[in-house]
Amino acid sequence: MSVGERTQALWARTEPFRIRWARTEAGAHRHLETTDSAPRTHKILLLSGLTGIVVGLVVALLDKATLDWLADPMSNQPLWLQAAGPIIGLLVAWAALGALTDKASPDTTDEYVRSFHRSPAEVPDQAPALGRTVAGVGTVGYGGALSLEGPAIYLGTVIGAWLQARFSRFFSREDARALMVAGAAAGMSAVFKTPATGALFAIEVPYQSDVARRVALPAMIGAAASYVTAALVDDLTPLLPLTTEYSAFSGAELVGAVVVGLLCGAAARGFSLGLVLLGQRASAIPAVARLGAAGVLLFALAYLSDALFDAPLSIGTGYDTVAWVSDPTRGLWLIFALLAVRWIATLATATGGGVGGFFIPLAIAGALLGRLAGEVMSFDDTNLFLVIGMAAFIGAGYRTPLAAVLFAAEATGQPGFVVPALVATAAGQLVIGRASVSRAQREGRLGHLERRFDLPITAVLETDVRTVPPDATVEEFLAVHLLATRRRAVPVVDRDNTYRGVALLDEVAAVPREAWAETTVERVTHADAPKGVATWLIRDAVQTMQAEGIDMLPIVDSEDRFVGVVTTGDILRLDEILEKTK
Repeated sequence: MSVGERTQALWARTEPFRIRWARTEAGAHRHLETTDSAPRTHKILLLSGLTGIVVGLVVALLDKATLDWLADPMSNQPLWLQAAGPIIGLLVAWAALGALTDKASPDTTDEYVRSFHRSPAEVPDQAPALGRTVAGVGTVGYGGALSLEGPAIYLGTVIGAWLQARFSRFFSREDARALMVAGAAAGMSAVFKTPATGALFAIEVPYQSDVARRVALPAMIGAAASYVTAALVDDLTPLLPLTTEYSAFSGAELVGAVVVGLLCGAAARGFSLGLVLLGQRASAIPAVARLGAAGVLLFALAYLSDALFDAPLSIGTGYDTVAWVSDPTRGLWLIFALLAVRWIATLATATGGGVGGFFIPLAIAGALLGRLAGEVMSFDDTNLFLVIGMAAFIGAGYRTPLAAVLFAAEATGQPGFVVPALVATAAGQLVIGRASVSRAQREGRLGHLERRFDLPITAVLETDVRTVPPDATVEEFLAVHLLATRRRAVPVVDRDNTYRGVALLDEVAAVPREAWAETTVERVTHADAPKGVATWLIRDAVQTMQAEGIDMLPIVDSEDRFVGVVTTGDILRLDEILEKTK
C-alpha cells in the first residue's frame, strides 16, 4: 500500500471522530451565540454603577437636608421645642402622605422588599416617592426615633427601577430586578457610609432564610459607586466610631458573645412581635388620634430622658446614645431605663405614622442590651459586647445576619469585631423564629411551581363553561348539564350573568324522581359555595380549593358577574405546559 493509500485509509478511520467533533464544535458555537451574555453583563454592571452614582448624590442631599439642616439645629433649641419636634415630624409625615401620595402607607424598606417579590414586568409605583421622602425627612429630621436608611433604600429602589425601565433593552427576564437592587444597596451604602453592609442588606432582606444571589454583583457595584460618590461630597468618618481596638478574644469573651446573641435574638423577637401587634391595633384607630397619642408620649419621654440622662436621648436617630452608653461609669439601672425609653420611643414613632427605618433603632437597642449583659457577666471592657449586641440585634430583627456583622465592623471602624459579632449574630438566629421587623419578607426563594402560583388566575381560567339558570328544572339539569359535562357541580347563573351559586349532584339525589320535572335548580343550589375573584392569583384559588376540599372554583368579577371556573386539572395542565416551554 502506497503512502497516499495509507493516508486515505487513516483519514477514513478518523471520520467518526471528525463528525463527532464537528457536531460538538457546532453546538458550542450555537451555545455561545445564544448564551454568551458578556456584553450584556458589562452593560448591566455599567448601569449598576450609574445607578449607584445617581442614588449616592440624591441620598447625600437627603442626609444633609435631614441631619444638617433639621436635626442639628433642633438639637440646639430649648428642651420644650426639642420635645415638641417629634410631634412636628409626625404632622409633616401625615400631611405629606395625605397630600402628596394619596394616603400611601409609610412603608419604605418594606416597599423595596415588596417590589423585589413582584412580577419582573411590574415596575414599582413611583408616584409616592416624593411624599414618602418628605415624610421621612420630617420624621427623622424633627426627632422621630427612626433612622434614615428606610427612605434612602426606598429612593434607591425607585431610581433603580426607573433607570431599568429606560434601559430595558439591555436586560433579560433574569436581570429584571438588577438596577432596583443596585439602587437599594446604593441607598443603604450612601446613608451610613457602609458599602459592604449596603450590598449584603439589599440581597439578604428580601428573604428570611435565603439571599438573592442572582443580583449580588449589581448590588456590589451600586453600593461601591454610591459610597465613592457620597465620599466626594461628605467625609468618611465611621458612623459610630469607637477608640477601643480588638485583635484577639478569650474563650470567655466568645462564650459571652453567645449569651449576648441569645438575649438579643429573644429581645428582637419581642420587638418585632410588638411592632406587628401595635400596628394591628393602631389600624383601627383614626390617624389623627394615633398621631396625637404618639406625639404626647414622645413629648413626655423627652422630658423623662432629660431628667434621667441629662439629655433628651429619646429624640432622634440615637447616634449619640452609643457615645453615652460607651462611658464605663454608667450604672446598670440607667442603661436599662434608656433601653426601655428608646424602645417605647421607636414603637410610638412608627405607630404614630412616622416614616423611617429600624436599622439604627435596632442597633441602639442591641448596644444597650450588650452593654447590660457585659456588666452583668463582669467583663472589664464592655464595649466589645456593645458592638456585638448591635450586630446580633440587627441580624435577628431584620433577618440579615451577614449585613449586621459587617455593619458592626464598618460603622465602628473596627474590623476586629467581626469574629465575636459573627458568633453573637449566629446565636441570635437560633431564637428569633419567624419574627421580623419586615412584614414583606418571604421565608426563602420560591421553586418553579411556587412561582407559578403567583401568576394571575386568568392564566388557568376556563371561560367557555356550561352553566345552568336557576329556573331550569332538575330534569333538564341532569340531562343537559350533568350528563353532558360529567361534573358533579355546575355554576348557577342568572339570565343577566349574575352568579347565584353551585348546583350539586348530591343534592339532586335527595329530590324524588317524580318531582324532577317540577323542581327547579334553585332548590339544589348552594348560594354560599366558595367562589373566587378575577383579580386573585393562582395561589389564592389553590388555597381556597384545598381548604374547602373542592376541585372546581367559580370565578366572579367585582360586581358578582360570572366569568368562568378554575379546576385542579387546569392548574396541573398549566404546570405541564410551562415545564415544556422552559
